[in-house]
Amino acid sequence: MKNNLKPTKKNEIKREWHLIDAGEKILGRLTSEITSLLIGKNKPYFVNYLDCGDYVVVVNAAQIKTTGEKEKNKKYTRYSGYPGGLKTITLEKLRVEHPERIIEYAVRNMLPKNKHRDQRMARLKIFAGDQHPYQDKFKKG
Repeated sequence: MKNNLKPTKKNEIKREWHLIDAGEKILGRLTSEITSLLIGKNKPYFVNYLDCGDYVVVVNAAQIKTTGEKEKNKKYTRYSGYPGGLKTITLEKLRVEHPERIIEYAVRNMLPKNKHRDQRMARLKIFAGDQHPYQDKFKKG
């Protein structure tokens, strides 16, 4: 029996725009939804070796919810490579200073660590409030 399926080509990939309101949603559940859209797993022609994902615009990132005691206990750590260069910040403080980075860090860590991760992250647009400059990208009606 002959298989009539053809492999997906790079020029056949169609990128759509998705608007997601993060207000009052739980961080982990929202992040897995965003990750799936960025990877392109919802497409019928999805293949692992191509970047088939869509653009995702997230609004109201400052109103994201977390469960349990994560607000005080969750810490984000980075290290410059120099002695004394270890920096840590709690989720509570990050929400005040840069609320969009909460979703950005969660999505980055959920994406596969491969050559497509930076391209996928470039298609993720996060805004703390409900205003964004991509109104014309979404289909009317």
